[in-house]
Amino acid sequence: MSIETQVRQLVAATLKLPLETIPLSAGSEKIAEWDSLAQVYLVMALEEAFNVYIEPEDFARLTSVNGIVEFLTLKGVA
Repeated sequence: MSIETQVRQLVAATLKLPLETIPLSAGSEKIAEWDSLAQVYLVMALEEAFNVYIEPEDFARLTSVNGIVEFLTLKGVA
């Protein structure tokens, strides 16, 4: 399974939305459910699912599916 698909599934599950409503371009500015609290839950889910530690200063980079994929790729997850 591709990292893009894994991230989309994780975002959909965390935000409790159908997978088909989470395209790669999805982000916090387009999805009402993706608020600051959801961001914290999403970061925790990403850390657990991909076995990475995310520094608080990196949270701002993780506000879209594409941003998350890029971040995880830089961390060597992909």
